Formats: sequence, structure tokens, C-alpha cells
Amino acid sequence: MHIIASGLSHKTAPVEVREALNFPAADIGGALNNLLSYEHINEAIILSTCNRTEIYAVANDIEAGKDNIIHFFENCRKNIDCNLREHLYFYDSVSAIHHLFRVISSLDSMIIGEAQILGQVKEAYAQAFDNDATNIIFNRLFRQAFAVGKRVRTETDIGENAVSISYAAVQLAKKVFEDLTGKTVMIIGAGKMSELTAKHLLANGVRDVLIANRSYDNAVELAKTFQGKPVPFDLLFHEMVKADIVISSTGSSDYILDKEKMQPVIHTRRGRSIFLIDIAVPRDIDPNVNNLDNVYLYDIDDLQSVVDANLAERSREAKEAEKIITTEVREFLTWISSLEAVPTISKLRQSAERIRQAELAKAANKLADLSDDEMNAVNALTSAIINKLLHNPTIRMKESAKTKDGYLYTESMRHLFCLNESTEKDVKRKSETTSKIKIKNHKHVEAG
Repeated sequence: MHIIASGLSHKTAPVEVREALNFPAADIGGALNNLLSYEHINEAIILSTCNRTEIYAVANDIEAGKDNIIHFFENCRKNIDCNLREHLYFYDSVSAIHHLFRVISSLDSMIIGEAQILGQVKEAYAQAFDNDATNIIFNRLFRQAFAVGKRVRTETDIGENAVSISYAAVQLAKKVFEDLTGKTVMIIGAGKMSELTAKHLLANGVRDVLIANRSYDNAVELAKTFQGKPVPFDLLFHEMVKADIVISSTGSSDYILDKEKMQPVIHTRRGRSIFLIDIAVPRDIDPNVNNLDNVYLYDIDDLQSVVDANLAERSREAKEAEKIITTEVREFLTWISSLEAVPTISKLRQSAERIRQAELAKAANKLADLSDDEMNAVNALTSAIINKLLHNPTIRMKESAKTKDGYLYTESMRHLFCLNESTEKDVKRKSETTSKIKIKNHKHVEAG
């Protein structure tokens, strides 16, 4: 079995491509079932956030598994005219494990050190677990990934003064106005991202916060927490006239603000500039809004300038985190090597026995005159030769399985003796040998 990580992120794809492959939480179950219907995919997890959509898969063949994933992405993407493969990346085996550990440690995030990714990966795992999409390999791998994320945050200072996308949005607003004191900010959406945004705004001197949400009760609740003013959604554009900055972060699949809806707002403002910051994926604000006079629109990709300012400061801690990740990758490889050593030895012996039986069958005519005792002696002799030949490789493989490079010996043995050639029985995803092995209380897994 092979571990594959594939997807696209803020590093490889612009926001319009990322939103074309974004999976809302309600769609993850169906997407996982679809992914598992492919012949070569045995386990799968889909991680879909503002800045990345990734598939983690256990496949019985690396190249065939990659082809399955590409086909899945091509079928799932929303209407967009682009060469999707240009934006996709692939990692397999050791590099896939290393990539997952970097992702959960926030080293691959737009803003290194952001705290949200750990929870997002936990949620992705929980959704896969609930949909019977994980098995023994991913149950172990992702438990260890949670431990890695926790170690990095507790053993380094990478989370000190941690920033997030919402924090970057506030930093962008500060770059525009320098001082946010006395400015009126409207937040559209009342989810976690909006809550974080409100918290950062208050910390930076904002006192007038308008909070609009389709659910007025949720807007009231968030406004109460941050001394803001709730706005009924049907009064969104009426109240927007008062705002200097609008930060939008909803889960809507359609634009909340478009050019037509914004024109009356701009007219009423009589030339006062308004800054719109869209941190949602899919985007909440139609890019054409930026063509209106006195409107300045920034989307999630524009936050990169804020991100760059944090890179130098966090690079030292990132190096320490990489050391932790390297150690944890080796630990997982030791485990998976021990897991694969026994079936590899078994396959090797089965292969040798098939060859022995086949060669005896070929020589049957020449051995026809042998007595039963003589035939038993031939069988014993050929079996002894097989056992002698395989004795040292078997011992060495068991010993190497306990080392950090054990997987290399196991994989080499599979390659040299053609043990990776799957039979029809091997590739059945729901076979008895790959029955689901679940971990209790998965939603509350605590690393350590």
C-alpha cells in the first residue's frame, strides 16, 4: 500500500481555481464515497480550506492511484476553463507523510504559525472516519499527525503572536488607514473567521463594528460578544453606507456583493472611499465591484503581502519545527515498516513455494519412477533449499523493520521479487483483509 497526497493550494493556484475545487462540509461525504469507488483507492481524506484542497489517499498502486485522483478532481471541479493539472501537486510515500506533517504544523500555510489548520485537519479526519473512508494506516497516520501539530506548537514559539487569515485582513486594513481608531467596520458572516476578525479589530482600536449575517440570531450573539451592532441581512446595503471597511467571510456559494447591488451604496456615500476585503473561498464579492469609483477591493490572495512580513520573523522557529517533523516521519516509517514486513515475508515465501511446486510439476515425468519415500525426500530437499535461501533475508527484514529505514528494505524486497504485482483479490477495497479498524472517540483525539 502507498500513501499519496495531492491537491492545490495558494502556492500553486489562484483563488478562482481554488474555489472551483472547494468542497463545502455538506458535500464531503458524497465526495469521499465517490473517491473510494475508484479501483485503486483504499483509504481517503479530503481537506478543503480557504487556501487548499487536498486529497490524502492510500492506494494499492502509486501511478494508478494518481490517475484516479486526477480523474476525480477533473469530474468534481466547478465551471472553470483551465488546465487543472498545471496547478496540482503530488507527493507519495515518505514525501506524502512529510507534507501532511508540515501542513498540520502550519509550515505550509499562507501564514506560518496560524492555529486554525490543526482543527481543520482534525475535522477532515473526523468526516472521513464517519464515512468509513479510513483504515488502519490513516487512523495511525493522522493520530500521529495530531501529535506532531501539538508538539510543534508547544515545543517551539511558532505560535507566538500567531496570525491567521482574519488577522492578516486587519493588518491590510491598517496599511490602508494606518490608524483604525474611529473607523467603522462591517463584518459579513458570523462564523469562526468573523469572530477572529472582530477580536483582532478590537485589539487594533476599532470600536464601531457592524455584524451582518443571514441568521440574525447569530449576528446578535457575535455583536454581543464584541460590543458591536447586529445588522439584519435585508438591511445589509443600507447599513453598509456607514462603513469605512467591509470584511466578508461567509460560506455562501454565490456572490454576496456584486456591482449592481453596490452602485446605490456608492452613490449614497457621495464620494467617500470604501475598502472591501474578501477573505472567503468561494469569494463573497464579485471582482467587477472593483471597477466602481472609490471602491478598493482586496481578496484572499492580496493578503500575501501581509504574509511576507511574517516570514523572516518565523523562519527560525520553522527550522525547529522541521526537526520535530523529521523525527516524527521516521517514527511513522518504523511503524509502517513493521506493519508491512510480515506480509512481505509471507508473500516472498508463498512466491518461492509456488516456484518450487511448479518446477516439481515440470519434472513430474522424470520423477515418475520414484517411490513414495524417494518422492518425499525430493520434497523435503527442495523445501529445505527454499528455507535455507530465505532464512537470512527473513531475519534481516525482521530486524530492519525496527529501524528508521526499514521501509526501504521492505520495498526493495517487494520490487526485486515482483511482490507488488497485485492479484484481483488484493485490489478489492472492501475485502476482509482491509475491513475497517476504527478508533473510538475519534472526534476528541488528543495527541500525546
